[in-house]
Amino acid sequence: MTGGRPELSLVIPLYNEVESLPELYAALAAALLPFADRCELIFVDDGSTDGSFSRLATLRAGDTRVKAVRLRSNQGKAIALSAGFREAQGDIVVTLDADLQDDPKEIPRFLEKVAGGYDLVCGWKARRHDAWSRRLLSAIFNRVTARLTGVWVHDANCGFKAYRRAVIEELRLHGELHRFIPALAGWRGFRIGEIEVEHHARKYGHSKYGAERIPRGFFDLLTVLMLTRFTTRPLHLFGVLGGLLGVVGFGVVGYLSIGWFFGRWIGARPLLLLGALMIITGIQLVSFGLLAEMIVYGSHREVDPPIESVLR
Repeated sequence: MTGGRPELSLVIPLYNEVESLPELYAALAAALLPFADRCELIFVDDGSTDGSFSRLATLRAGDTRVKAVRLRSNQGKAIALSAGFREAQGDIVVTLDADLQDDPKEIPRFLEKVAGGYDLVCGWKARRHDAWSRRLLSAIFNRVTARLTGVWVHDANCGFKAYRRAVIEELRLHGELHRFIPALAGWRGFRIGEIEVEHHARKYGHSKYGAERIPRGFFDLLTVLMLTRFTTRPLHLFGVLGGLLGVVGFGVVGYLSIGWFFGRWIGARPLLLLGALMIITGIQLVSFGLLAEMIVYGSHREVDPPIESVLR
């Protein structure tokens, strides 16, 4: 880049990908020839221990467009992306993985889709070169996530994405919320599109993600649902759950009470304890919801409205 603010930023999070970096850089340089002096390449080393950062320093020495960010320890992909987004200066930001499974030659297609009016464009690995177990889990994850969030993309977890700057400025990523970026962007009213991309088999090393992602993904999905639906109206969640439990509990106690009037002893029946527990739990959930509503109201930290433009 000869000077000035870049128009395009590439953010590439990585962890122990020293073998992939030379090939990845060469492929990026070839794909970005039309944007030679209008782009920047931001590599985020998420605490690698294999010399990846030294390789990035070598790339930086030969190309001033390269920026290298190193995290002190392995923080996860969401934090690595956030670090890259903070460094990015371009109006359009493209993210991809560093393991050579994403093909940089697809970048112009992403940019064309963004130019067509979309704020976020997701890659869709329709033909994946992964083990059948990963493909199955991915299909289940995407179907459940789309159903619960209402954002229908085929591959929400694909790391190959293009963003308008407004999207990355509003995203707040932590934990493993990078897997739910389309849902978070859709909640903020951004226009979301997708394109089918080519997917390559891993050439070096092995996947950094295992079966432990499954339970974490479930809890992250609950977090996303809470953030997107109930951040400013928590009573709508706790009140409904508490109300349902309370109604069922009162129904159980009412049924037993009718039996008691007809001389049936109910003091030793486990059903009585269940009914009382459901009533108490229901009251507590409603109380939690009311307290949460007061906290939201008293903190005055409402979510900024998703304003696109203003004419004055």
